[in-house]
Amino acid sequence: MKPILLGACLPLLLAAPAHAAFNSAYTDLDLNQCLVLDSDDFGTQWSCPGYKGYPMLVSEGDLRFSIRYGFNIDKEPRGQTLGPFNELGPKLEWRLSNASGRWLPIATIVRYHTADPESGENKGQVLVVTQLADGNSCHIAYIDALANDNANELAREAADKSGKFDCAKDEIETIGEFKAW
Repeated sequence: MKPILLGACLPLLLAAPAHAAFNSAYTDLDLNQCLVLDSDDFGTQWSCPGYKGYPMLVSEGDLRFSIRYGFNIDKEPRGQTLGPFNELGPKLEWRLSNASGRWLPIATIVRYHTADPESGENKGQVLVVTQLADGNSCHIAYIDALANDNANELAREAADKSGKFDCAKDEIETIGEFKAW
């Protein structure tokens, strides 16, 4: 009876679309554990370890941080940052997809702490979703982590759409309520 059931179900299994599954992995973002590549009065650049050796270049200039990712960092546009002065949170969430048959990073979610323009004190928190695609890596979504109770879920949903965003043409999406600046 098992061969008959398998034979009857096989066409249904083959006809079903293959959906990528998504997962998360976390790495620390401790600049003290990163290699300083360049530092002067105008800023600093660090090479930091990412998920399973995925390269990251963290930059700080004018009291704003940015992160560039990938094996062709020199070919990517300059790193993006936020308008207000900011600092990076201590963790990166890497969104992984198994669409290719193995788990690969497709996006990151990083918490940026943003400064109040009047006092200079950190008051806001923005989850920044960055698409990771060779030649097309950029911020794709901003979520106010303090204004949205489900900010992490919103960020993961945005990250799981990575690969569909055209960095040269599409506008960064602001998701949910936004009061960070």
